[in-house]
Amino acid sequence: MMIMKRHLPRRTVLRGLGASVALPLLDGMVPALTALSRSAARPVRRLGVAYVPNGVWMDRWTPTADGPGLEITPTLAPVASFRRHLTIVSGLSSLEANSRPGEGGGDHARAASAFLTAAHANKTEGADLRAGVSMDQIAAQTLGQKTQLGSLELALDSNELVGACDAGYSCAYSNTLSWQTPTTPLPTESDPRAVFERLFGSSESTDPAVRRARQQEDRSVLDAVTEKLSRLQGELGAGDRARLDEYFDAVRSVERRIALAEEQSDRELPRVERPVGTPPTFEAHAKLMFDLQVLAYQTDMTRVITFMLGREVSSRAFPEIGVPDAHHPLSHHQGDEEKLAKLIKIDLYHIEMLAYYLKRLQETADGDGTLLDHSVILYGGGISDGNSHSHHALPVLLAGGAAGALKGDRHVRVEMDTPIANLYLTLLDIMGVPVENFGDSTGRLEPVTVV
Repeated sequence: MMIMKRHLPRRTVLRGLGASVALPLLDGMVPALTALSRSAARPVRRLGVAYVPNGVWMDRWTPTADGPGLEITPTLAPVASFRRHLTIVSGLSSLEANSRPGEGGGDHARAASAFLTAAHANKTEGADLRAGVSMDQIAAQTLGQKTQLGSLELALDSNELVGACDAGYSCAYSNTLSWQTPTTPLPTESDPRAVFERLFGSSESTDPAVRRARQQEDRSVLDAVTEKLSRLQGELGAGDRARLDEYFDAVRSVERRIALAEEQSDRELPRVERPVGTPPTFEAHAKLMFDLQVLAYQTDMTRVITFMLGREVSSRAFPEIGVPDAHHPLSHHQGDEEKLAKLIKIDLYHIEMLAYYLKRLQETADGDGTLLDHSVILYGGGISDGNSHSHHALPVLLAGGAAGALKGDRHVRVEMDTPIANLYLTLLDIMGVPVENFGDSTGRLEPVTVV
């Protein structure tokens, strides 16, 4: 590391033609003479949530052995190489997602709304929504004071549907995980172009005419700051120059892929109204959204992100993996072997997307480690068995090192029906945002942390 007399602020940005681009953590951002290595800078911890809908086939998910030395089950095979950063937690339940007397159905809506709030949803199709403040928003209230964006709420499904999505419940319950207040669900964004503009663009407008005009401009955000970038590079050490080059290559790659997706959507589906810049396949869309999340963490634009790989009651089909059937109806398999085989393919496909995300985090340098070393990613859903709409013994996977706060390579089995809110108390502790209680919590989940 170079000890520089001139200190670059952590929030350094490059500006030009109305555009601003935040920078990743560089050696030159560590104050001169206050540290002799990058490790002297306290690692920043990030919190991510990746949600999968409609349940998981738990027989192929849950390890049989407890404790260290994580057993890689068939569904977890794609993430086997990240074993030392993985913890499976079995036995956690979302009891507030269960129905109460007189409520009847609505398990999918309650599954999504209770997943991060640990609160029971008020059954309504109207405006009198009520759940609880979600765990990610509690973290964002504190962590967001140090970043440009408090949090990002992302999804692969659009929010075009209105009215009731599940047995008398407003779509708002199924369309997001994040609640800023008990009555304020936060909308998700599925359009990569809109996410990129929120992170890096000069215009805050989401008006279609404005966005089309921007797409036609023959320049990129990076072109607008090239001169200042060159000047800054001359003041950096070799390591920082290489890191900056790598970062901007990643930004250019995302820009190119968004532009390509826009061209493809215009050419292939000219009469179908669809979000501008949305790739045509689930895999391409998911990977692009994961890349944007990596960029958001890398530039410290936000430290809290939730991402729904699918909305509850999702009827998405996956013909690219040989599953032309809709996901939600398949989840009501009633023991049918053919339907189960297709569900297993979908579960595996989702984990393959997670593996891509973890690889990108692991490849991205951050201080004295990587983004994966310094983050905690919660992967799971609010339903275990989709056939019975069970909210007990949920699929829960933790990935990342949380800057040394998380153990890995193990299966933690807790007492059945331990509230998942107990895990959230522990994760908030790890993020430096301790709270006394949360939702239906009964205590902390100490076994997941480093003693």
